[in-house]
Amino acid sequence: MPTTAFPPSRRILAGLSLAVLLPSLSVSIVNTGLPTLMQVFSTPFSAVQWVILGYLLAMTALITSTGYLGDRLGRKRILLIGIALFCIASLLATGAQDITMLVMARIGQGLGAAAMTTLAMACVGEVIPKAKSGGALGLLGTMSAIGTTLGPALGGILIDTMGWQAMFWVPIPLAVLAWVLISRYLPGQTDLSRQPTSNLDIPGMCWLMTTLLFYTLALTLERGHYGWLNGSLLMLALISLAVLIAIERQAANPLLAVHLFQDPQFSSGLIASVAATTVVMAALVVGPFYLGRFFDLNSTQVGLVVSIGPAFATLTSFPAGRLVDRIGSARTITQGLSAMLVASALLVCIPASWRVLGYAIPLALLTTGYATFQTANNTAVLAHSQGGQRGLISGMLNLARNLGLITGASLMGATFAWVVNITGQQHAPTAARYGMQVTFAVATVLVLIALVSQMRVKHASPAKSSQENSSPHQAAIHQAANRHASDDPY
Repeated sequence: MPTTAFPPSRRILAGLSLAVLLPSLSVSIVNTGLPTLMQVFSTPFSAVQWVILGYLLAMTALITSTGYLGDRLGRKRILLIGIALFCIASLLATGAQDITMLVMARIGQGLGAAAMTTLAMACVGEVIPKAKSGGALGLLGTMSAIGTTLGPALGGILIDTMGWQAMFWVPIPLAVLAWVLISRYLPGQTDLSRQPTSNLDIPGMCWLMTTLLFYTLALTLERGHYGWLNGSLLMLALISLAVLIAIERQAANPLLAVHLFQDPQFSSGLIASVAATTVVMAALVVGPFYLGRFFDLNSTQVGLVVSIGPAFATLTSFPAGRLVDRIGSARTITQGLSAMLVASALLVCIPASWRVLGYAIPLALLTTGYATFQTANNTAVLAHSQGGQRGLISGMLNLARNLGLITGASLMGATFAWVVNITGQQHAPTAARYGMQVTFAVATVLVLIALVSQMRVKHASPAKSSQENSSPHQAAIHQAANRHASDDPY
């Protein structure tokens, strides 16, 4: 009787839902805690940034290869290894004695999260009938969005009531439950690919990670005082990028479809995605420092304010898909970026007398515009892909989003720290406000560049836009695009 009330397929779906919830929760829950971690470990902002960056870099490095390994070695096996690694790394984070140990633990979390994020979605097809897979995938996307929305508020409450370690031990029992459910009820994979693992683009993976590492170090070292070291690292990042492109042109199974960048719609869509995600990540990294220092809010209050952004993004994703159906992706992209532009400008010029509302209202508008843009942009990029390339292009959309998250946490975070440092009053409330205003002045420029580039592409290829809106596969494309938007950390 209990099995009938809660059949194995639902238990599997519950385990997979937790596997998707935890990675998104682990990104957003730490944002609120960054100011506390700075105080606890007596470390500068440039060091505490790596609590986020280590996680994102590790996740980005493996997210394209875990699916490949799962197809060949067994999705259940790799997923369980990922959950176990995430759980062990979370336990190590709770006992971290210094910032270096905490960052290393976060890297371990990111490696496990890459497998959890990629393979939980892939495992749905093994237990859920095709006719019901859309609802199951929608549930996983919703769980990801819930994790992102709950993270900031939950992080703030945990810090104020139980200390910073609670941010890392609270996910452990959920990870154990996910491991037990998946281990016991998810069937083993019977359709393992016969393609040898040697076809995995290992050189591409290595050079991608090298490029991202040099790029991130260039933006975070020297505590915001940029000099020859930062310039040298940036040059190494450019050289690594050139090598990566050369390797990908020759790879049998490339991580990056370099030839697709010849399509203006594709290239401008990915560039705009990087810029937009950079701006939203800046709001969620810089926001806790600004709110805590300028308005003297505690961690719980900061978390509740910051949660407004992910909440509005979550509520916007589905209506944005309907808007794309009505007016097309090109116009929806313009509207989303325009909203982001207005919000970024408001964060620069809105009077301090508005107090917390002066941050909360622009943040809600910013993330609403972002969710609208991402849904439409994903639709536009996927609509111009061939069926056999859709998985590759989907991976590149994820890569562009993660690059934006890394840039927002590093470049925009470093901009805030640099401005605060040059005031000579690092802990003064006015320094935090000035740093926030300069950061979003830069953000305004980034969104403006993305908006102008998208409008130029729109006017240059009206025929393609019309063809996209009349595609017979548009419903499937919107479903995939909405799934990407729901999976987005913001």
